[in-house]
Amino acid sequence: MAYQILLVDDHKIFRDGIKSILERRDEFKVVGEAENGAEAVQFCKRVRPDLVLMDIGLPGLNGIEATIEIMRHCPDCKVIILSMYDDESSVVGAIRSGARAFVLKSASSDDLLDALRTVAKGGFYLCAEVADRVQTRIQRGDLESKALPPVLDTLSPRELQVLRLVAEGKTSKEIAVMLDLGLQTVRSYRKTMMKKIGVNNIAGLTQLALSAGLTRFGPDAKDHPG
Repeated sequence: MAYQILLVDDHKIFRDGIKSILERRDEFKVVGEAENGAEAVQFCKRVRPDLVLMDIGLPGLNGIEATIEIMRHCPDCKVIILSMYDDESSVVGAIRSGARAFVLKSASSDDLLDALRTVAKGGFYLCAEVADRVQTRIQRGDLESKALPPVLDTLSPRELQVLRLVAEGKTSKEIAVMLDLGLQTVRSYRKTMMKKIGVNNIAGLTQLALSAGLTRFGPDAKDHPG
């Protein structure tokens, strides 16, 4: 039986390219496509594919956040993160989110197939360029993720997720749909965050998120196209 795969990328031409590679192999079957993280989460909850090929730089709910949600609702789904970048924050974030593999978009089709086969059989996979870099940095003892400002340490992972989306201009209704939460729940998160952080409006939340680099638009954030 072929492994069922969901393709998640906001560029159709890229999805079509991956799909053409996979359709030549009897061991894999593309059962769905999604353009953003929210669509991917909903598809996984409904269909429960074996494997998810997830772009990291998605609009709205990004690939790492979508992976966290998929792991929360569908722990049997195995996620392979695809990225144009091999920076430390992307790799560490992918691993912490529950992804089983990290593959660069510049990798060969053979590398991608190796990743899919390895993960499908229960293993973990890092493409060669990423594995070499991570190993070197671990050996030097300098593989560290950036710490959040102390004021944000009081926020839960879910609150940080809501904070990022608020800072990117999403309404409470849009956030509720993206994270599969009730509208009142999202509003409650916003109120709680304001109280914890000590601000009294959305502008204050947004400024803090931007200065901390939580969004694609902050001073330290990379605008990953995918």
